[in-house]
Amino acid sequence: VAFSFQKPWLWDHRECWTGYPQQPLQPSLFWYYLLELSFYWSLVFTLPFDVKRKDFKEQIVHHAATIFLISFSYCANYIRIGTLVMVIHDASDCFLEPTKIFNYMKWKKTCDSLFMIFSAVFLISRLVIFPYTVLYNTYYYSMEIFQPFFGYYFMNALLIILQLLHVFWSCLIIHMVYKFILQGTMEKDMRSDTEESDKDEEREKIREKEKNGITYFSNVTSNNYIQRNGSEPLNNRTHLTNGHVKER
Repeated sequence: VAFSFQKPWLWDHRECWTGYPQQPLQPSLFWYYLLELSFYWSLVFTLPFDVKRKDFKEQIVHHAATIFLISFSYCANYIRIGTLVMVIHDASDCFLEPTKIFNYMKWKKTCDSLFMIFSAVFLISRLVIFPYTVLYNTYYYSMEIFQPFFGYYFMNALLIILQLLHVFWSCLIIHMVYKFILQGTMEKDMRSDTEESDKDEEREKIREKEKNGITYFSNVTSNNYIQRNGSEPLNNRTHLTNGHVKER
């Protein structure tokens, strides 16, 4: 990602359209595109085998929209806009993956600190920088040079889908941060468990309570029965080797 910060269109957004469509594809940009496309395809292939989370459908939509965006921007030579989108997304993902690793390692304080950094970067990059840098650029700056055509509508429709997903995940993150501020510790990922697993967990707890209640009731009734018949509980008697019982 570091090479992208040296590109002029990262700082002057009108540079995205300078000389378009005759914009040469640099080798560094080609490999960056290839790396990002292969990464998202790998997510699609591994998604059916991963834990089914509550945002499973949103993940499918996100991966599909991203793959279409990367492929179409490459074919339409929207390379500069495409690199802007990928850099903005990678900014927060760089903190997300280490956060997951430390969470699996049970390093709670490190995980919580990284999650707070990730939350700030995600909210700023996806709700502020992305609309201003990308959406405003593709909707208005491009119209200063070109008239709308199919690529204009298709590209912006996919970008709007991404932005709606950003808002959806931002709401989840804000809720987790709010819980963290109140409780002082990070709550479990709100999308980490599926609805089915939540229901299974509730059923398991109910069965465990019922089992404990039945066991307790059985112990109480058996002891009462023994005492009513004038006998002591079995734990007060000792079994001899010949099978007889010796009272203590």
